Amino acid sequence: MRLLQFIPIKLSLFLMMGIIVGYLLKASLVFPILLTIIFLLGLCFPFVRDKGKNPSLFGIMAMGLVFCIGMMAISLTFPKNIPNHYTKQKVRDIQIWQVKIQEVLKANSFSRQYIAKVRELDHKRVTGDILLRFPMDSLLSRFQVDDELILLGDAKEISPPLNPYQFNYRKYMGNRGVLHQINTPFNGVVVLKNPRRTLRGHAAMVRSQIIKNLKKHPFGKKELGVMQALLLGQRSDIPEATYDTYKKAGAVHILAVSGLHVGILLLLVQWLLKPLSRVRHGKNIQLVITVLCLWGFAFIAGLSPSVVRAVTMFSFMAWALYLKRPGNTFNFVALSILFILLVIDPRMLFQVGFQMSYAAVLAIIWIYPLLQKWWQPKNWVLGKGWQLLSVSIAAQLGVLPLGLFYFHQFPALFFISNLLIVPFLGLILGMGILVILLASLDVLPHFLVQTYNGILATMNHLVGWVAGQETFLFSDIPFDQGQLLLLFFIIISLVIVLENPRFNKLAVLCAAVLGFQGYTLYTNIRTSAKNEMVVFHRIKHTVLGQKKGRHLALFTNDTALGKAVTTNYMIGERIVSWDFHPLRNTYILNGKRILIVDSLGVYPTGHFDIVLLTQSPKVNLDRLLDTLQPKMIISDGSNYHSYISRWKSTCSRKKIPFHHTGERGVFYFSVQKKLMNLAH
Repeated sequence: MRLLQFIPIKLSLFLMMGIIVGYLLKASLVFPILLTIIFLLGLCFPFVRDKGKNPSLFGIMAMGLVFCIGMMAISLTFPKNIPNHYTKQKVRDIQIWQVKIQEVLKANSFSRQYIAKVRELDHKRVTGDILLRFPMDSLLSRFQVDDELILLGDAKEISPPLNPYQFNYRKYMGNRGVLHQINTPFNGVVVLKNPRRTLRGHAAMVRSQIIKNLKKHPFGKKELGVMQALLLGQRSDIPEATYDTYKKAGAVHILAVSGLHVGILLLLVQWLLKPLSRVRHGKNIQLVITVLCLWGFAFIAGLSPSVVRAVTMFSFMAWALYLKRPGNTFNFVALSILFILLVIDPRMLFQVGFQMSYAAVLAIIWIYPLLQKWWQPKNWVLGKGWQLLSVSIAAQLGVLPLGLFYFHQFPALFFISNLLIVPFLGLILGMGILVILLASLDVLPHFLVQTYNGILATMNHLVGWVAGQETFLFSDIPFDQGQLLLLFFIIISLVIVLENPRFNKLAVLCAAVLGFQGYTLYTNIRTSAKNEMVVFHRIKHTVLGQKKGRHLALFTNDTALGKAVTTNYMIGERIVSWDFHPLRNTYILNGKRILIVDSLGVYPTGHFDIVLLTQSPKVNLDRLLDTLQPKMIISDGSNYHSYISRWKSTCSRKKIPFHHTGERGVFYFSVQKKLMNLAH
C-alpha cells in the first residue's frame, strides 16, 4: 500500500516533523509565525495566478504550511512564549501560590504527587503547570482534581537524573509542560472551599464514587486493583508485584486503558447496536450512540490524556465504519493524529503512550491483512486462533523498537498472554461495566461479585504463570536511538517486501539489516574502548565503579544495592560482565592518590589528590584540607545535607573544587590504569 498517496497521512507526517523541529529549536514564537505567513502567501499566490493548474507547487506549499503550523503549535506551549507564565515573575525563596489540582499522580513511598495549574503568584494572575509534592504521613495530602489550594512554597527546578542512563523525570515532566516542583509542609496549605468544577473534575469525582462503591463489596485486593486499571484507568492501587508480573508476561498493556480497551468497546457497542442499521436513519443513530458510549467510558475513566487520546482515535474509527470505508482506515488514524496534536496537545507526540499506541494500531492495520493472506486455515477454531495471533504479532512488531528503547526488555511469550486473555477481554470489559453500573445503583448481587472476582483472579493466575517462565523474558537489552530508527526501517522494509516482493525492495531490506548490524558493532567497539571510574549517587550508601572495556568492577559494601544503582549504567554502556569488591580507604588511579573518609572520620597523614567523603564523617574539614592538601573534595549521597552545606562552604572559602553527587550527579574519572589499593 502506498501510504503517501493519502493526503491526511502526508499532513500528519509534516505536522509531526514540524512539531519535532520546533521542539528541538526551542525558537521564539515570532519565527514560526513568520514562516507560516510566508507559506500561506506562497500557497495562495500560485493558486490565484495559475488557477490551480500547478498541483505540485500547491502541494509543496501546503505541506510546508502544515510543517510551520506544527512548529507554531509546539512553540505556543513553551513557557517563554506564554506572556503571563509564572516563570516570568520574580522568584524568591518563599512565595504565596494559588493553584488548582489538575491531575493526581501515582504516589511513591515518601510523598503524594499532583500536577496543578498555577492561578496566582504573590496575588498576581499567572498561568503554568507545576508539580506539587506532599509528605505521605498525613491525610491532608489526599487532594482531588479541581481542589484549589493556597500554599507557601519555594519552587525549584525538577532535578535531573543523578546517575547515568537513569530515567529522566525532569525531561518527562518538561514534555508535559511542568518545569518546577514545590515541596511543602501542611502547615503552609489552605484548602479553598467550593472551588469551581471543571469537566475533568466532575469525571474524577464520578470515578472516585465508583471506586468507593466497589470497595463496599468483597473483591480481592489484587482483583480490585486490576478492575480499577481495566475499567477506570486507575493504576495506583495495583500492588507493585502484580504490575511487575503483567510487565514480565508482556501483558502490561491490559492494565492501561488504551486503544485495545476502547477498540474492543467499540466492537461491543457496534454489535449491540447492529439491529438499528435496519431502521430508517438507524446508522446515523448508531454512530451517535457509539461515539457517546466511547466518550462516556472516557468520562468514567477520568478523562486522562491517554484515555482521551484512545477515545479520539476510535471515534474517527467509528466514523470510518459508518462510512464503510475500511480500506481508508489509515486516513482516519491520520485524521485522529491531526486532531489530537492540533486541538488537544502537540506535546503528546513525545509521550511514550502516544507513540506506542499509534505504532501498534498502524502496525495492526498494515501487517495484519498480510498475515491473513499468507495463511487462511479452514478450521474455524484454528482460524480464530490465527487471527488473534496475527493481531498480537502485528502489534508487537509495531511496538518492538519502542519497547526495546524505553524498557530494554522483550517478553518472548507475549503471544501466549494475548491468546489466553485478549479473546475474553470483551467479556471482561462488558461484565465489568455491568458490575460498575449495578454497584453504582447499590444493587450488585453477591454471586456476580464472586463470579467477576473469580474471572479476574484466573486472569492474574494465567499472567503469573506466563511471567514465571523467566527463560523467555529477555531483559537488560542495550538499545539506543540509532538502533531504534534502524529497526523501524527494517520492519517497514520487511512489510513492503512481503506486500509486493521486488529485487530493489529486497536490496533495501538487506541494506537496512546490514546497517543495523554495522551500527551495533560500531557501538560495541566504541564502548569497549572506553575506560572510566565512576562515583555513583546512592542515598545512605557508597558505590564506586571502574569500567574497563565491557567489564565493570563495583566497589561497595552492599552488593544488592550496588547492582540496583548501576543497572541502567550497565545497560547503557553495554556491560557484559561485572564483579564486586569491598570498599577500601585508599586507592591509586592514574598515579593519583584517592582517600575515602568514612563515618569513623579517621584519615592518615600525607598527600592525597582526591578525598571522597562518605557516611557523614565527623571531621574538621579545615584541618583535613591543611593536612592532606587535596586538589578536589567529593561527597556522595551517603552524607547528611547539613554536613554537605558546611563542607561546600569550606571548600569555596579555600578555593578547592567540591563535587556533591546529590547536586551535580555522578563523578567521572578517565582511566588509563587499573584501580589499585594503596595497601598493595
